[in-house]
Amino acid sequence: MFRLLIRKTFFSIVLFLSTLVAVQAQHDDHHEHGATQEKEKFNVGDMIMHHIKDDHGWEFAHGLTLPLPVILYTADRGIEVFSSSHFAHETHYNGYVKEHNKIYRAGASGEPDKSIKVYDFSITKNVASLLLSAVLLIVVFFSVRNGYEKNKGKAPKGLQSFLEPIILFVRDEIAKPNIGPKYGRYLPFLLTLFFFILFNNLLGLLPGGANLTGNIAITMTLAVITFLIVNLSGNKHYWAHLFKPTGVPVALLPIMIPVEIVGVFMKPFSLMVRLFANITAGHIIILSLLGLIFIAKDLGGSGMGWGVSPLIVVFTLFMNLIELLVAFLQAFIFTLLSSMYIGSAIEEHHEADHGH
Repeated sequence: MFRLLIRKTFFSIVLFLSTLVAVQAQHDDHHEHGATQEKEKFNVGDMIMHHIKDDHGWEFAHGLTLPLPVILYTADRGIEVFSSSHFAHETHYNGYVKEHNKIYRAGASGEPDKSIKVYDFSITKNVASLLLSAVLLIVVFFSVRNGYEKNKGKAPKGLQSFLEPIILFVRDEIAKPNIGPKYGRYLPFLLTLFFFILFNNLLGLLPGGANLTGNIAITMTLAVITFLIVNLSGNKHYWAHLFKPTGVPVALLPIMIPVEIVGVFMKPFSLMVRLFANITAGHIIILSLLGLIFIAKDLGGSGMGWGVSPLIVVFTLFMNLIELLVAFLQAFIFTLLSSMYIGSAIEEHHEADHGH
C-alpha cells in the first residue's frame, strides 16, 4: 500500500509539472502577441474552458496538437473530409468557418451562414478519447481472459492479479447485495460500466487528457442506458408500485402517481449530473489553482508569481491525489446506484403476493 501511494504521488507530481509547463507556455504566448499593446491580463476562465471543452484537434500541450479528421455533410456539397489542422491558425477553410468550436458554411462576407445546415460527424478530441478507451478496455480484458485460461488452478499473475480483486469487488459488494440471485444477468453490464468510467476518469487526469466523463453527453448516454435496462427489466411489482403505491390512500393517488413517475426520470438524471459535475469540478479546481500563479504574476510581477508557486504546488498535488480517489469513487457510485435501481426493478415482493 505504501509503495502504491508513493507511485501515485510521483504520478501526481508529473501531472502537475506537465500541466504547469503547458499553461506557462500558453500564457507567455499570449503576452508575446500583445507586446505592442497594453499588457494583456491572464484570463483564467478562457484557460479553463480551453482545457475542459471538446475540440476538433487534440492538444496535449501548447504547440503540440494532434490533428483529427473533420467530417462534414451538407446537402449541396455532400460529404467532405479534411484535417482539423486547417483550422489551427485560421478560422476559414474551403468555404467553412469555425466559430465557438462549431463549423458553419461561410457566407459572402465570410461570416457564418447559419441558414445552411452543416452536419458535423468529426472525430473530435472526446470521440478519439472514447475510441482509445474502448481499445484499452478490449486489450486489457482480453489479456485478463487469456491469463485465466493459462493459469487455471494457479494464482493469478500480472494484470490479472491486479484486476481480479476489483472484478470480485464489483460482483460481491455491488451486484450480489443489490440485485440478488439474478445478479449474473446484469454483471457484464455493471463491470463494463465500472471500468469504462474508471478508465476514462484516469485518462482524463493525464496531461492533455480529454475530459470525457466530464462531458454531459457521455454521462447522459450512460444514464439513459441504465434507465432502459432498469425499466425494461421491471417486473409487475415495480410497475404496480408506480401506479398504485402500497399503503397510499386512493385520495392521494393523483398526487403520488406523478411523484413516482417523476422519480423514475430523476434517477438517471441524478446519475448524469453527479458524474459530470464531480469530474468537471475537479478539473476546474486544479486549473484554477494553476491560474492563480499567472494572476499573481499579472498583479505583482514575476516575483509575486514565483512567490506563490510553492504554496500552489502543494495544493495542486493534494488535489491531484484527491482526483485519483474521485476517479475510483465516481465509478463505484455510478455502478452502485445503477445496481440498486436494477435490484428495485426486479425484486420479488413476496409479502405483497400474500397480502401483507
